[in-house]
Amino acid sequence: SAMETKLEALQCHFTWELDDTTSRLLQLGEKLEDIGTEEGRSWLGHIYNLQGYIQHRLGFAEQARSFFNKSEEAFRQIRKSASDTGPWLLVNYGNRAWWHHLQGEHAESQAYLAKVDALTEEHPSPSQEDLHPDIYAEKAWTLMKFGPDQKLLAVEYFQRAIRMQPDMVEWHSSHILVLVSAFSHSNAAMMDGIFEKMKIASKHDPENLHLAALYVEARARNRKQIQEEVRELARRLLKKAVSSYSGLKAILRLYRMYLSYNEAIDLAEEVLERHPQERYAKKCAAVCYCKKILLHKHLRLEPSLTSRAIALCTEVISLYPHSALKTRIALANVYGQLNRRDEAQRIYDRLLQSELDPEQAQMLYCYYAKYANVVQRKSSESAEYYMRAAGIPVKSVYRDNSLRILERIQEGNQNPKCREIEKFLAELQL
Repeated sequence: SAMETKLEALQCHFTWELDDTTSRLLQLGEKLEDIGTEEGRSWLGHIYNLQGYIQHRLGFAEQARSFFNKSEEAFRQIRKSASDTGPWLLVNYGNRAWWHHLQGEHAESQAYLAKVDALTEEHPSPSQEDLHPDIYAEKAWTLMKFGPDQKLLAVEYFQRAIRMQPDMVEWHSSHILVLVSAFSHSNAAMMDGIFEKMKIASKHDPENLHLAALYVEARARNRKQIQEEVRELARRLLKKAVSSYSGLKAILRLYRMYLSYNEAIDLAEEVLERHPQERYAKKCAAVCYCKKILLHKHLRLEPSLTSRAIALCTEVISLYPHSALKTRIALANVYGQLNRRDEAQRIYDRLLQSELDPEQAQMLYCYYAKYANVVQRKSSESAEYYMRAAGIPVKSVYRDNSLRILERIQEGNQNPKCREIEKFLAELQL
């Protein structure tokens, strides 16, 4: 029908061909909750829009309606426009047109289609060949939450939005964040270009501690002394609300890399002391404890430290029922390190039998391959799982690492699976 043709032509979450497998949507829903409503203020309308779409796809129609309503209100508060409406509502109105249509409420759907037409006429794109910059920005912000290919598209869409509307600070900042995420393993020339953009964006968005932490880390790679800068970031962090946009994860990583694991743990505990109910703070603290245990095998670890690591991991797993895969793997590895191998194997067995998307499976296989080799001393099983990880055609550090290790195993010519590995690698080259 004509109405369905108009719906298909809309730019909104329902037409962007997002990865809407149930597992991906459940994971993403948990991650969106961690952004919070304060630190993510400039993106709050976009957050609610995506949450509305997720709730709809999961079958919760009324929750979806509520989030779409919240999105419109958030945009109005953030933009503080003289008018109640603006081009930033194009995606929201498109979502609502689709939602009403799928509920069988065709008159309401038609009303939102008319609103989209009116906004498009009142606020045409500065370029006839392009979408409106607000649509590009929201589409980019949404896609950066998904897989590697979508992140590359997000980079392109942010560039288009910024070219047409260069004064939006948060667009520049998020453009840098997705650039780093998509190209962090690229060549030096590419990273130098990103570094210069990062420097400019950081000056224009000084309150963005996540961006500031990435900039400090980039400077450290150029052999700059950054310890005091890192401590200053931590002092500023402690004054902010806890969220995944607050910079906590990035700053703790800087502490581990350029100060010490003990100082990273102390900072994580201080954040927890100030925000004892924040699950994201517990998640970040668990990472610090686990990394200290796993990367300092030669040290005699205090029982209190290992107990705290296990307790935090266990709590984080219960708080993130759909997105705690890395924490489950870390807990299994901690048990393995502490020679509690039955508990470690139980966790791994359960994970290996669970339904995972390709990226998750690749990560799990890579970690289990290492565990099988280092803890269980099963080189043949280890090689098998490295091949499973490398055989999943998703570009990632886990695939690159698996391929490198398989090449080393083949060159060593000691593993029983050497011939199988040789054949496997040859087929991959094809």
